Amino acid sequence: MQQTAATTQIRVGTGVSGHLDAAMAAEYAVGRCAEALAPHTKADMAVIFISAHHADAAGAIAHIVRKKLDASVIIGCTAEAVIGGEIEMENSPGVSIFAASLPGVALHAFGTDALPAVRDQGVAGGADGFDPGPIAAAAGFTRDHRATILLADQFSVPLNTLLPNLARARNEITGHQPDPHYAGSLLRRTSPIIGGIASGSNKPGGNVLLLNDRVMRSGGVGLSLSGKVRVDSLVSQGCRPIGPTLVVTGCKGQMLSQLGGRPALEALEEILDSLGPAMRDRLRRGLFIGRAINEYKDRFGRDDFLMRNVIGVDKEHKAIAVADLLRVGQTIQFHVRDAVTASEDLSLLLDAQKLHETPAGVLLFTCNGRGTRLFDRPHHDAAAFARAFAPVATAEERAKGGAPFPGPSGGVPLAGFFCGGEIGPVGDQVFVHGQTTCAALFRSMP
Repeated sequence: MQQTAATTQIRVGTGVSGHLDAAMAAEYAVGRCAEALAPHTKADMAVIFISAHHADAAGAIAHIVRKKLDASVIIGCTAEAVIGGEIEMENSPGVSIFAASLPGVALHAFGTDALPAVRDQGVAGGADGFDPGPIAAAAGFTRDHRATILLADQFSVPLNTLLPNLARARNEITGHQPDPHYAGSLLRRTSPIIGGIASGSNKPGGNVLLLNDRVMRSGGVGLSLSGKVRVDSLVSQGCRPIGPTLVVTGCKGQMLSQLGGRPALEALEEILDSLGPAMRDRLRRGLFIGRAINEYKDRFGRDDFLMRNVIGVDKEHKAIAVADLLRVGQTIQFHVRDAVTASEDLSLLLDAQKLHETPAGVLLFTCNGRGTRLFDRPHHDAAAFARAFAPVATAEERAKGGAPFPGPSGGVPLAGFFCGGEIGPVGDQVFVHGQTTCAALFRSMP
């Protein structure tokens, strides 16, 4: 499969292959990238996603990408399944590659092992103990920072500490000043930190991460971009709320004991008793707690919550175990996975993106709980992007007989993977999400 984009500045090529032989899969995918980048086949950056089937060949795949594309910077990781173009390659081997020529863009690749040691209270320095300088230097944050792509191993990277520190360092270095190139635009520059958690293995040491010539079994890899590129972000939720919003009035660690002054389990049971048969059926796909990012808001929408799994109940103490650390005073709302809500939310966000020029390319990070685990047809998220940015036929072209006008396969170059958790922005912060699709959309700047 080949995806190409025409742009006067940025050129992006993506390629994907399901060949059983890792080297042949890499050769094919790289070939499609090279065709799209032609006549200049050198890639300034390449991002590689490798299914678990090819994990042991990750180093060889990176070597092929560097050799064939003369790639300056390479990052990558292993995945449960990869995505390329409008195809989501679930339950099959796959190699997906995103390669870009980015004139006027400075690239800084880093491993999380190069970042200063982070603690809950921040990095030593400054009035409150936080000094953005060391993190900014290691992560490549500059005044004209445009985006950071981050891929991480969940077993060896303390993301709950790392992400807030990265976001704060970026905010203090960039100042989040409006970009003059964005004057009049509905999309404000936010220089997103976006990516995903490697999902090729559910055991420590099972995932592989790539950083140029390094092949690692732990840690995280990142790539920061500065200069003449615009990277817009999209974070689409996949859950539907049930019941009212509730305030946490009792909790300890991951155990939620009270909601609104009542035992948490009683509050949940009351909500479940009020559900109809159709909504009860959705509970088979899991129950989630949406934790409000800003509990001081008067009203909450889909993008105001971080989804966290309900992992158990303590009937004796009428408490609920949640895959998160809660605190008293937070606002929560119970949610269920819902295909209709997920599809509507993604469509709305893509409609907003269509108000702007077609991206040169897209990096897609979707939850491994989506795909055919959620939707009744394959390729849902990838196909949505393809449809959104497919060429539009003119009236004259529609009236012509013969071959039909090209469909979604003529859409935006896209590569990505199914994640064990999606990394994406909300406002000026960055979080690990669940049940979402996060995307980085690359566009040229004047």
